[in-house]
Amino acid sequence: MEWRGRKGSSNIEDRRRASGGARAGSIGGVGLLAVLAIGWFLGIDVTPLLNDPGLTGGQGEQETELTEADKTAGSFVSVTLAYTEAIWASEFRKQLGETYKPVTLVLYKGVTPSACGSASGATGPFYCPGDKKIYLDTDFFATMQNQLGAGGDFAMAYVVAHEVAHHVQDELGILAEANQVRARVSEAESNAISVRIELQADCLSGIWARGVAQQLGAIHEGDFEEALNAARQIGDDTLQRNAGRVPMPHTFTHGTSQQRARWFEIGRASGRMADCDTFAARKL
Repeated sequence: MEWRGRKGSSNIEDRRRASGGARAGSIGGVGLLAVLAIGWFLGIDVTPLLNDPGLTGGQGEQETELTEADKTAGSFVSVTLAYTEAIWASEFRKQLGETYKPVTLVLYKGVTPSACGSASGATGPFYCPGDKKIYLDTDFFATMQNQLGAGGDFAMAYVVAHEVAHHVQDELGILAEANQVRARVSEAESNAISVRIELQADCLSGIWARGVAQQLGAIHEGDFEEALNAARQIGDDTLQRNAGRVPMPHTFTHGTSQQRARWFEIGRASGRMADCDTFAARKL
C-alpha cells in the first residue's frame, strides 16, 4: 500500500511515551510474543502477566522513548486511519446521504485504560463503543507476522480498517442493537451474533479496500492478497487448530477463515454497504 509521504490523520491519541504497567518487549522478544499468542489463541486475558513487575520489570507509568520503528508504525497507522476517513466520508455521503464522524485511534505500548477495560497486547486491537475509540499496540503487527503468518503492510492496514468498521457499525446503530440482543441470549447464541458482527466488519473492510484502490490509487500488486491472507489466518478455526485444539464452532466469535475471506471479498467486489448485511444472510 502506498502510504509514505501521505498526510496522516489528526484523530490519533498517542500514549506510547507514557505507558503504564508492562511495556511490550520487557519480557523479552520471543517470550513476550509467546505469551501474547497463547492468550490470543485461547481467548485468555494475560494482562495480569503483563502487569506483573516480576515478569516485565514494569515500574508503573514511565516515560518511554520511541524507536524509529515505533515512529514508522505510528505514521503508517495515522495514514491508514486518514484513508479510512476519506473513504467512509465518501461512502456515507453517497450511499446514506449522511456525514461520517471519524473515530479516534489510541496508540499505546503495554497496557492502557479504556472505557471497556484495560487494553493490552493480550486483548489485541479493539474498538470500544464506550468511548468510541480504537486501541492498538503496534507491537501486534509483529505478532501478526511472526506468530500468525499474516505479514505485509496491507495486512496491517486491514486490521485498522476492521476496527474502524466496528465504529461504522456503531455509527449506524448496528453494534448497539446487536449487543443488546447478545446480553439476553445464551452464550452459544451470543457467539453466533458476534460472528455476524465480525463478518460484517470484514465486509465493510472490503468496501474500504475497494475505495483505497479506486479513489485513492494507493494499492500495490499483492495488497489484496495480504488482506485476504490475514483474514484467513485469524479465522476462529485456524486459530484453534494452531493452538492445538479441535475447532468448536459453538465457541467461534469471529467466523471461520473461509467466512472471513469471503465477506471481505463480497465488500470489495460490491462496494455496497447494503450487501454487507450478514444478519439477514442465510449462508455465512
